[in-house]
Amino acid sequence: MSVPDEVYRQARVKAAERDTSVSALVREFLTKLGEGGSDFERRKKLQDEVLRTIKKFRARDRLSRDDVHDRNAIR
Repeated sequence: MSVPDEVYRQARVKAAERDTSVSALVREFLTKLGEGGSDFERRKKLQDEVLRTIKKFRARDRLSRDDVHDRNAIR
């Protein structure tokens, strides 16, 4: 694998800041990339996380159809 010199220099600086090697940074990145799964799986996981944060939901708290489509409300 090859990268521009400046990119490699920045990676060495980041690795030094984290007290690790560039190889370890690349290994960590590729491992996380592989663990990510498909786009669908990532989005499903995000949806599940968001739904867990919703404590209470009541249909009567929703806006009426007329309120949603009220064009004057956005002016």
